[in-house]
Amino acid sequence: MRRARETRESSEAGAKRQRPWPRLPRLSVLRLPRSRRGRRLAVQGVMALCVLALLPATWMRVGTGSQVGTTADAPAREVAMVFGAGLRKGRPTPYLAHRLDAAAELYRTGKVKVVLVTGDNSRVEYDEPDAMRTYLTERGVPDDRIVSDYAGFDSWDSCVRAKKIFGVDRAVLVSQGFHIHRATTLCRSAGIDAYGVGVDEPRDATWYYGGTRELAASGKAALDALLRPDPRFLGPQEAGVAEALASAAP
Repeated sequence: MRRARETRESSEAGAKRQRPWPRLPRLSVLRLPRSRRGRRLAVQGVMALCVLALLPATWMRVGTGSQVGTTADAPAREVAMVFGAGLRKGRPTPYLAHRLDAAAELYRTGKVKVVLVTGDNSRVEYDEPDAMRTYLTERGVPDDRIVSDYAGFDSWDSCVRAKKIFGVDRAVLVSQGFHIHRATTLCRSAGIDAYGVGVDEPRDATWYYGGTRELAASGKAALDALLRPDPRFLGPQEAGVAEALASAAP
């Protein structure tokens, strides 16, 4: 009996060793249609998808062409609005620093009286508006002329909150060239008479990444402009901009 049991266990172990690996599912390969008509339809479908992807960004660029320029072109408005663009070790990234430099120039030349900085402060350790405020004060903008929006989680939220929470009716927006058309479209849809200043940047990897990202972001922005949803956080009205303008009055 013992020998029979050992023989059976040995046979089962051998069977396990010889058991083949489970067969993997066969991956389907995308193949082009064989007929000329089928290939033509496939190409037309790809082209249609490309057009649909580019349509929102094209609409925003065409629709805001006359409302976007440089700091020299910008009209006099009481408020400049700077969108957040990330921090690095608690300081503004180069792209955000360039936006803030443009806003400081608008203030020094008297084209704006107050700077509204809007960005993300959803985490204690990440505070875009305070970092932006510090950068501006280091460049000569008085602290009492800077207003912080700590719930500008995206461009649409920033625009809606500027209008509904801070009472901004007219503003000069400051961002990079690849983003300013979308920001201007959204703020105008939110009810702000907006003029956009597009900051020039070298055509580096970051610039190309930002431009590519805009294709996806423009689709969401088109929906936001059409549907006009509430921002992630609305909250009560704030008097920061009105108080800063009052302090700037002669």
